[in-house]
Amino acid sequence: MNKVKLAIIYYSATGGNYQMVQWAKEAAEAAGAEVKVFKVQELAPDSAIDSNPLWRKHVDATKDIPVATPQDFVDADAVIFTTPTRYGNVSSQMKQYIDTLGPVWAQGLLVNKVFSAMTSAMNTNGGVEATLQSLYTSAMHFGAIIVTPGYTDPVIYASGGNPYGTSARILDGVIQNDAEAAVKHQAKRVVEVTSKFLN
Repeated sequence: MNKVKLAIIYYSATGGNYQMVQWAKEAAEAAGAEVKVFKVQELAPDSAIDSNPLWRKHVDATKDIPVATPQDFVDADAVIFTTPTRYGNVSSQMKQYIDTLGPVWAQGLLVNKVFSAMTSAMNTNGGVEATLQSLYTSAMHFGAIIVTPGYTDPVIYASGGNPYGTSARILDGVIQNDAEAAVKHQAKRVVEVTSKFLN
């Protein structure tokens, strides 16, 4: 049995999306995957980060996590993105990373990667479905195999019932809804589906 190589690539300002990453990593490893975690490059200036103590605390706490490169996507069998929504779209930090994928995309190196996405907002709706769909639009251009949670387990409803991907409601860096089980189910599903293509 080939071990699934999963990359979790994320952006998190105050730590909520990073918590989702930890849950996903735990579940994927329990499902037998080799998991690597990468953050995307922070684009905000220090003055903006320093204006929010939670933002500064999280940036400092995760300073040793490697910054994602296009090669990290290429090396993986499956990739999970997570990013907060920004007006119904992805964060600028995540968008900048996606834009750097052009050269590897042009070589066909992203074809048939299994891809899934998660997101967050300050409230229940907040543009989360549009954010996930925008990520999946990029994945379609890659030629990726999109794996959503759908309604494949009752835990989806506990987190808000989003079939496109887990969406957390985050306030001051803390997840307010019951998202842990949904994140873990989504990560496990990604590993299980990917393994069908490898073995």
